[in-house]
Amino acid sequence: MAHIAAIGERQRVIGLAAVGVAVFPAPDPAAVRAAWHALPAGVGLVILTPAAADAGVPQTAPGDDRLIAAMPS
Repeated sequence: MAHIAAIGERQRVIGLAAVGVAVFPAPDPAAVRAAWHALPAGVGLVILTPAAADAGVPQTAPGDDRLIAAMPS
């Protein structure tokens, strides 16, 4: 089973932990990229805050079935 992770500003992602989402607070672009690289195996969906989406996370590699969703502004 794939897991879900969320990356972005703490106040925007922290509530998702209550429903089992792995939360990676990231206050700036460098922290977003670090969180992206720290995602555990098995994460199938990554939810990004608008600021995290603008931080330039890497594109998924061929064969990587991880989905990326950005929260609305």
